[in-house]
Amino acid sequence: MVGGIKPAFELKSAGFTLPIIRLLDVNLDAVAAQLAAKVEQAPDFFRNTPVVIDLGGLPEAEGDVEFPMLVGLLRGHGMLPFGVRGGTEQHHKAAQAMELAILGESRVPRDKAPGRSVPAPATRRSPSRSEPEPDHEPVVTAPPPSGTFTLINRPIRSGQRIHALGGDLSIVGAVSSGAELMAEGNIHVYGPLRGRAMAGMNGNVEARIFCQDLQAELVSVAGHYRVSENIPAELSGVAVQIFLDGQALRIEPL
Repeated sequence: MVGGIKPAFELKSAGFTLPIIRLLDVNLDAVAAQLAAKVEQAPDFFRNTPVVIDLGGLPEAEGDVEFPMLVGLLRGHGMLPFGVRGGTEQHHKAAQAMELAILGESRVPRDKAPGRSVPAPATRRSPSRSEPEPDHEPVVTAPPPSGTFTLINRPIRSGQRIHALGGDLSIVGAVSSGAELMAEGNIHVYGPLRGRAMAGMNGNVEARIFCQDLQAELVSVAGHYRVSENIPAELSGVAVQIFLDGQALRIEPL
């Protein structure tokens, strides 16, 4: 207590892994058409999801970004735009007029030069630390190079989101309800899977999900998904693999 008054809040720093909409064209008709197709692949992934608008990919000769239309477009698909990064001072003023935050550049480079080594993916907190973790603190992972995998040697709690870029994702532990796993490759869960698992996020139809105990809220491969209500009861609580057979998402016991 401070001066006999019980604190009503506390300020903490935390890292968040959030989807980024990297704008490559100011033609919002083209953006709308392509975004609609992407959302259709995995509508539950985008619903109520905060997103960052990245303007760093726009050519210097491009004109103004129509932020009112862009924000309305994203919200219309269920996303919650809250900030922008990159772009010009004029872009920033227009974004602030829409009450969007101006964010700094990512500390993790998106592209690695050929031949350069990439640090192994890591969480903000070391698994060896003994102090308890607060709930709802998202885990941040560095994007691994193509053909590698992200290994998380700990349970994933409700509210945490793991996104493995360019490879497979392995979780040694339970995945709680309300947690999300995303990978461009396969997903392996060595424990109960109670949250959401989305493999093949880049459209990889060969991706699979493996888990020791299926209790998932949602599973998806390359945008084809099933929610818990559509998972047969006889497959609940058993070890399974989940994969695409043509356009059908199949769940089979291991």
